Amino acid sequence: MNKIDIRTVNVIQYVHPLREGGSLPAIVKADDGFLYVLKFRGAGQGKKALIAEFIGGEIARAINLKVPELVFMNLDDSFSKIEPDEEIQDLLKFSVGLNLGLHFLSGAITFDPLVSNVDAMTASKVVLLDSIISNIDRTAKNTNLLHWNNELWVIDNGASFYFHHDWKNWENHLTRTFPLIKDHVLLQKATNLNKASNEIQDLINQDKIIEIVSNIPEDWLQSESDTMTTNEMKEAYIQFINTRFSKIDLLVKEAENAR
Repeated sequence: MNKIDIRTVNVIQYVHPLREGGSLPAIVKADDGFLYVLKFRGAGQGKKALIAEFIGGEIARAINLKVPELVFMNLDDSFSKIEPDEEIQDLLKFSVGLNLGLHFLSGAITFDPLVSNVDAMTASKVVLLDSIISNIDRTAKNTNLLHWNNELWVIDNGASFYFHHDWKNWENHLTRTFPLIKDHVLLQKATNLNKASNEIQDLINQDKIIEIVSNIPEDWLQSESDTMTTNEMKEAYIQFINTRFSKIDLLVKEAENAR
């Protein structure tokens, strides 16, 4: 099983905003010469969305789904000072520090459920991924999937793990399944759920879950409004993910019934 190696790069150029959704991600250039889609810590859901994006993306990668490389991105305070748009200026100002970037897939097109093709195994894996990470945002209205080089790529997992917006009650989510899977954009194409479940369980284990969670930057876990320590939060993510894997047969059944 491959070890996670998350690179850290510095933003050297703000190219342009992506005005899709409310969080205003942007195309930026880093000091390694590559373009990235930058997800800002100062956007609506803040650092929690970055955590969800990171964990969800690395779990997807671990189960052999296509995911753009994720990198930690340092943003300094120089960009907000030269940005004329006040909304973007504020976003840049509140996002100084460590953010999350996804390697920009030049020429990729948004997955369209009416015209785009996806094989049953890949569709089944994505459906189970989103059941495991409780991702409420992979619907026909907002697919959060790309087609690039004739392959399906998984992006935008920031709406996952929504229990972390209310740490006081997070344990209530341990006993739940994921009924919202009924709205998943790939559900009708996910006709290989049992085989996908077996492959997922072969590919990911407790050590991999711990490794992914341990790579979350401490800074992203710190908040004045949260009473839990950063270690307690990491343990909670690990426990939640383990619980989801322990009931993967239930998640398969739920998805099959919904389909």
